[in-house]
Amino acid sequence: MFSVNRIDSPLKQGDALTLPAPFLRWFGEKGWQPRAHQLELLARAEAGESTLLIAPTGAGKTLAGFLPSLVDLTRRGKIPPGFAFTGIHTLYLSPLKALAVDIERNLMKPVAEMGLPVRVENRTGDTPQGKRQRQKLNPPDILLTTPEQLALLLANGEAERFFRDLRYVVFDELHSLVTSKRGHLLSLGLARLRRLAPELQTIGLSATVADPMDLQRWLSPQSPERNDHAGLVTVKGGAKPEITILRTDEHVPWAGHSARYAIADVYAAIKEHGTTLLFVNTRSQAELVFQELWTINDDNLPIALHHGSLDVAQRRKVEAAMSENRLRAVVATSTLDLGIDWGDVDLVVHVGAPKGASRLAQRIGRANHRMDEPSKAILVPANRFEVMECQAALDANYIGAQDTPPVGKGALDVLAQHVLGMACAAPFDPLSLYEEITSASPYASLTWETFERVVDFVATGGYALKTYERYARIRKTKEGLFRVSNPLVAQQYRLNVGTIVESPMLNVRMVKRNQRGSLGRGGMSLGKVEEYFLEMLSQGDTFLFSGKVLRFEGIRENECLVSQAFSFDPKVPSYAGGKFPLSTYLAEQVRKMLADPARRAALPEQVRDWLSLQRDVSMLPREDELLIETFPRGSRHYMVIYAFEGRLAHQTLGMLLTRRLDRAGLKPLGFVATDYSLAVWALDDLGATFQLRRKALADLFDEDMLGDDLEAWLNESFLLKRTFRNCAVIAGLIDQRHPGKEKTGRQVTVSADLIYDVLRAHEPDHLLLEATRNDAATGLLDIGRLGDMLKRIKGHITHRRLDRISPLAVPVMLEIGKEAVQGEAQDFLLSEAADDLINEALGGEPL
Repeated sequence: MFSVNRIDSPLKQGDALTLPAPFLRWFGEKGWQPRAHQLELLARAEAGESTLLIAPTGAGKTLAGFLPSLVDLTRRGKIPPGFAFTGIHTLYLSPLKALAVDIERNLMKPVAEMGLPVRVENRTGDTPQGKRQRQKLNPPDILLTTPEQLALLLANGEAERFFRDLRYVVFDELHSLVTSKRGHLLSLGLARLRRLAPELQTIGLSATVADPMDLQRWLSPQSPERNDHAGLVTVKGGAKPEITILRTDEHVPWAGHSARYAIADVYAAIKEHGTTLLFVNTRSQAELVFQELWTINDDNLPIALHHGSLDVAQRRKVEAAMSENRLRAVVATSTLDLGIDWGDVDLVVHVGAPKGASRLAQRIGRANHRMDEPSKAILVPANRFEVMECQAALDANYIGAQDTPPVGKGALDVLAQHVLGMACAAPFDPLSLYEEITSASPYASLTWETFERVVDFVATGGYALKTYERYARIRKTKEGLFRVSNPLVAQQYRLNVGTIVESPMLNVRMVKRNQRGSLGRGGMSLGKVEEYFLEMLSQGDTFLFSGKVLRFEGIRENECLVSQAFSFDPKVPSYAGGKFPLSTYLAEQVRKMLADPARRAALPEQVRDWLSLQRDVSMLPREDELLIETFPRGSRHYMVIYAFEGRLAHQTLGMLLTRRLDRAGLKPLGFVATDYSLAVWALDDLGATFQLRRKALADLFDEDMLGDDLEAWLNESFLLKRTFRNCAVIAGLIDQRHPGKEKTGRQVTVSADLIYDVLRAHEPDHLLLEATRNDAATGLLDIGRLGDMLKRIKGHITHRRLDRISPLAVPVMLEIGKEAVQGEAQDFLLSEAADDLINEALGGEPL
């Protein structure tokens, strides 16, 4: 067991004397001194302890994480030419390629200024192949990389030689790494690193952690005999951020997601500050906000766009301009919300609700990046529900509340990929590999029986597929070891490694027409857009991408050809998986706000008036209460449920409720879900039914809906097929990429659907079907959260039968039948529909 140190006091005289002379000189020349937590981390490392450091932005986490490595390498000195091969000394893992590049730039500066005998290099998917090969032959002292590149290095036959001298593994933004399948793959990689370099120590760095012990266990090897965990150093202090919710004279919409009403105010804030980072939650929003800002950019301010679908060259150009303070603003998604130091960022603007307290704290930390100076941020809610969510996030930030998700149980499809990777490196002994895998925190409870099923799946594809030779990827030798069946298997593994399964994308390339009107070749690559969106376009349609209005010219092979265009109403690509779910913590705080008049006092007058209208027409629910409203509109009858459990849980609830309503003969027609509420409509009078039969509502929302009803729906829906596709790709059952070519999304989907149907019919307990159900439960369905809600509301359901729509119901009602229209046309249609519904809610007739 390791101790927990909370560093509150300043450094005492003499504390830094353990540092080598070059470090003392460097600190002295800068007029700095090392912070207490940096020396604490160094002392723990020299004592052989692994450590988790939790420190606010600007506290020098990066230097703290690398200090043990730099000191150790300095004491070791320069290795003479011709000396025996030495592998890497320190491995640095980050969730973002941009972060690895940024850390290399920031780390090389003190290394060069101190004249340290240290080579630092990065290795990401963007690193040229020649450089990657050179790194294998002549490794740097410190290698900065990503989980996917680590998996590739470990699957290489030279992995033991490459990693045998590894001393430290530094995990930056650890909270972001460990809670997804990438974290599961990384934990397995760490377990293998410990096998190759038993003396290595781990260092985890983070600013936003809800449960430190979760991460402390992740950093340490697990075993049935001991409950090991890394030590913990926390840094208190730091200036409280200055966060405000945008106060505007403009009308805050009742619904919508564009925040177009506030663009002029946002532009004014950009003009008042030196450099501004504008964060949005989706790539589509990034394109829209960027375009809106350019429309009113009369001062021609240098404003840039940055998101993950843009071409890498364009992203690097923006990053370089940002670090050199040549930009006034950058509109970005999560690609820039981790620990990247972009120079003098004066202001962070968050457009749209943050969806999580920790996510907001992370993004706000990009401003100032100095511990003793407050970060400055403005929250710009897109609608009135988001105003409440922003206020809840602001309150959470003030008290330091965190809501990062927990480390989950290790996924089986990821384990299958790792098992194949280990066979690519060298033949493995099953028992030895099992012991190694169960030392990884997410897989500590993995049973031998399940492990055998995983190995059998990699070896045969499972009972239903074992007659097909292509699924036999590993074979058992006479010695009882497993090796890859042939070299092609290893090649396919290298091409398809990783756990991020994006929807099929096509490269977007700018072309020009020649004098005869035909399309030319070549042209600049702008990035990638999802295939399904492009297939819905006709030649001549326009859409927003890369900050430009583009004309769709057609699809040639795996590329979308476009030309420059001018349009006042272009479409905007949407991206699957781009939306963050509303965190459980913020949902709870919004419920408390609705129930507590004192907490509502902090809200803008527009929003307070809206809630007062709701109280007059219907009611505001108590904290532990589920409010259900029913009302007629036209020829239909509506039920609106205010659950505040996030879109995913609400969609699952909607599916299950409509099944139950149909079984009761109430003729449901459909449902729509938002993060805050759920609306169901039917032909029969739902309100009358619930009023006459009081028990009907309690029965409708009983927990048993997560039993047979859920099972029946899953068996009928396409949702499991969609999830199976991703699991099959991660597990290596289906390859997206082959040498020199890549399958289209349709090809991958057809292959996955065929296999899914075969397994459902002939092997319903197949390993990948189990993995698919586990994924669906925790991901698309959010069953755990829905189950918790059903328990919480038992005996606390309140029904209000109304004669018209209520003010609180207007936002979700506006989602019904909304067309996929963007830009000014969407705002006009939304405004027109909102006027009708608002007028009804206020007691008038439809306009």
